[in-house]
Amino acid sequence: MAASDGDARVPRSFRWLLAAESASSVGTYVTLLALQTIVVVTLGGDSADTGLLSAARWLPYLVVGLLVGALVDRMRRKPVMVWSDAVRAVLLAAIPALWVLDALTLPTLLVVVVAYGVATVVNDAASMAFLPRLVSGASLQAAHARIDTADAVAQSGGPALGGLVVRLVGAPFAVLVDAVASAFAALAVARIRVDEPEPAGRRSVRGILADVGEGIRLVYRGTALTRLAVATHVWFAANATLGVLVAPFALTTLGLDAGAFGIVLAAAGVGAVVGASVTGWVGRRLGALPTVAACHGLSTVAVLVMAAAVLVASSPSLATVLLGAGQLLHGIAMGASNSHEMAYRQTRTPDEAQARVNMTMRAANRAVIVVVAPIAGFVAVLTGLLPMLAVSAALFATASLAIALRPRS
Repeated sequence: MAASDGDARVPRSFRWLLAAESASSVGTYVTLLALQTIVVVTLGGDSADTGLLSAARWLPYLVVGLLVGALVDRMRRKPVMVWSDAVRAVLLAAIPALWVLDALTLPTLLVVVVAYGVATVVNDAASMAFLPRLVSGASLQAAHARIDTADAVAQSGGPALGGLVVRLVGAPFAVLVDAVASAFAALAVARIRVDEPEPAGRRSVRGILADVGEGIRLVYRGTALTRLAVATHVWFAANATLGVLVAPFALTTLGLDAGAFGIVLAAAGVGAVVGASVTGWVGRRLGALPTVAACHGLSTVAVLVMAAAVLVASSPSLATVLLGAGQLLHGIAMGASNSHEMAYRQTRTPDEAQARVNMTMRAANRAVIVVVAPIAGFVAVLTGLLPMLAVSAALFATASLAIALRPRS
């Protein structure tokens, strides 16, 4: 992406935040693969156990997300980021320690994952609210685009790195990659120079609950931000549905082998890199919200391309190409849309409410995943995969129209 005026105004200290986010992204993708391998291979678990692992990962967002947002808005955000990264490093290091002590069981692993999830919620709330203090509003989109690009690169290479590390040292020790990454992130954020005000106000339970309510009202009070929030929730429903369907569609309906399926998944990461690289160019020509709407429309097309792979199921190579092309398009859409959506939201949110608004959105989005994913999987068993792929495409289209048809006022 060519440098823009917004890029030029991104402060030099942003490099440390970008380094921290990049390291964390790589570590996260390694850990996701390692944890699933621990459950299935090391502990001999089944799909129900991997479901518990997924629930443990997302549960903290639902249980404490809103509260954490209110608390973080009452604190300096940089120290919260440093300490939460340090806590994550310690928790991750506990997994191989438990394995060495012969104390790593599914219940103990789930406890660690839940605790890690709480620390991640805290870190997410602080980091999302910290960026607007570090980067001016005019440069927020460019900063988000750089972070998205780093995450997309991590998405492309992180799972492969995780697989290599698991083969070399075993799944329990592979999570040490993420522990080191979290420790590095803490040190990198600590080097950022920024003046943060100490938030004033009450710290009573009643005051905190009032802050939670204010965050909810800011998101859902009927403004353009509300329309964007609802469209985002619909997008998460569409993506959760798609996420449940891709693996059985590829491996069972199309009969692809694991290698071909890996190529298909990697295509999404490549697409995300491409999307994040061109997002500034697209945004300057279309505007922020039209770009988001167009990207959701592209995801609609992507799902239809994936579904079309069933027409060439007799040829695994052609099916792989079509399914991979759909994943590539979906990755481009995700990579190009997120920075504009985040910048639009943050430039319209008061500094003192950044954490609450962001965590209100994130908690609601995670709730959508938790509710929709199992329902989509169950309905797919009853109706077949193709009808549910059509549902996913329809939901992506709905998210696109919800933004595209918004009143310009």
